[in-house]
Amino acid sequence: MSPDKKSKNRIKAGDKAPNFVLPSHSGDVVSLRDFLGSKHVVLFFYPRDNSPGCTAEACGFRDNYDEFDRKGTEVLDISSDQTESHERFSSGNRLPFKLLSDEGGIVRKLYHVPKTLGLISGRVTYVIDKNGIIRHIFSSQFGPRKHVEEALKALKSISDKEG
Repeated sequence: MSPDKKSKNRIKAGDKAPNFVLPSHSGDVVSLRDFLGSKHVVLFFYPRDNSPGCTAEACGFRDNYDEFDRKGTEVLDISSDQTESHERFSSGNRLPFKLLSDEGGIVRKLYHVPKTLGLISGRVTYVIDKNGIIRHIFSSQFGPRKHVEEALKALKSISDKEG
């Protein structure tokens, strides 16, 4: 695929967020549509449960969860780990949000989440408004805690525009 075609297919701010349906660590099925019209969504993709960077990122979202909640935002995270792994990761770190299992990587591909060095699943956060429009994308494999800061800034910008 040529670089031009690849960039045309990439999701960018202003695009409608692709819907998905995935199982969560708690056994329920979650769809992006569940939140449209009522909540913003911070959707973050991470490489795998219990790795140092992923734990730091998830715990950063946990530690700021009340702030996201006050901003009318649902936090969802996605990796290709199985729901059983997510359950252990969630309970071991007291994570208050849903961990979604994308075992086949279908949603990761749908969102065009890149791999680092062609091997490691990427770490990308999407801030999606109540209308299902992607308002901000942040990608940083090696700055896991920065994802929380970027998401909160994007939500503040959305809130300022809603006035």
